[in-house]
This record gives sequence, structure tokens and C-alpha cells, in this order.
Amino acid sequence: MFTGIITDVGKLHEMSGGHMRIRSSYDPATIDIGASIAHDGCCLTVTDTESVSGGGCIYGVDIGPETLAVTTLGAWQPGHRVNLERALGLGAELGGHMMTGHVDGLGTLKSREMDGTSERFTIDMPPELARYIAAKGSVALNGTSLTVNEVTNSSFGICLIPHTLQVTNWNELKAGDKINLEIDLLARYVARLNDMEHLERT
Repeated sequence: MFTGIITDVGKLHEMSGGHMRIRSSYDPATIDIGASIAHDGCCLTVTDTESVSGGGCIYGVDIGPETLAVTTLGAWQPGHRVNLERALGLGAELGGHMMTGHVDGLGTLKSREMDGTSERFTIDMPPELARYIAAKGSVALNGTSLTVNEVTNSSFGICLIPHTLQVTNWNELKAGDKINLEIDLLARYVARLNDMEHLERT
């Protein structure tokens, strides 16, 4: 499980078929083989680690064809900056919201504009996920836990403060870019309960 609080922005070091290597500031001594790390919101399993001169590490992860097909990972090139989050530990502070690291679909950045010192981003959402996104609710975008400000039939808005822009890769996004989207777990179960109640009434 994850919370959507980014703890490092790594870089894609190399990618070969279904294997990817990530450069990170994480201490390799703290990463077990088999550990889960979210990459732009996509949970991947660490297969190997190596120390890097000057600190940090390079670690490897394997990626299945399904993951490459339904997330942004298949389009990454070496140097791509990646939002990283280690798996939630027992007793850790829950600063965002509960996330699984399983991407539900791809949003598309429609626009971004300044709002005081913050920025407002408008995201076009997949039609099949629209029922799960509500104003003031939570959503995970590229692994970042964010609050939905407003919703239309086809898009929703979020606001990012300067700190979030500085400690994630969000400042590099431009209109037309695809975004990994994970809906809120609570919204998923509420929708399921509503569906079951509707079936029972019919």
C-alpha cells in the first residue's frame, strides 16, 4: 500500500524490453529484493540494487506487457524523471490517502494555469472512470495524492502548491501528456455497493 506522498524523484537509467533500471537517492541498504516501490503511481517489484558513487543507488524492476500497455511506462525514455514512493510501513504517518499502486486508466493533461502562487491543472478523464471522481474527493495522479477541486462530465481540476511542484515531476508536464490515474478505494467500493443495490431493486 502507498499514500501518494512522493519521497524521491528518480530517473530512468535504462530500459530494455521488460526490464527497467532506476537511479534514486534511496540508500540501497534499505531496499530489500522483492520490495515494492511506486513509480509514477505504478507498483513495481525491486529485482536488484547497486550502490552509486556519491550516494544513492540504481535498482532494477521487471515490467509485464499489461503494465506497459495500460500505463505511461512504455513511453518513458532514459532521463525521464519518476515520482517514487516506498511502500507504507506499519506505524508510518498516513499523509495522503490509501493507494494500491494499480493504475486504473490514463488521464490527459488538458491545461495548466497559474492561480496565485499555485497552479491549476485540468485533466481529461476516461469516461469509464468518471463515476468514481468527485469534487473534494481524493485521486492519485502519477503517484501523487491530490484533492479534486471541480468535476465536469469529461474532466476534473486539481491545484498544486509550489512545494508539490518542486518535489515531484509535475512541473515538467505539458498539455497533451498522459497521466497514470488511480481512483480512490472508497469511491470504488461505494460505486460497487450502489450497483448491487440497483441490481437488487430490479
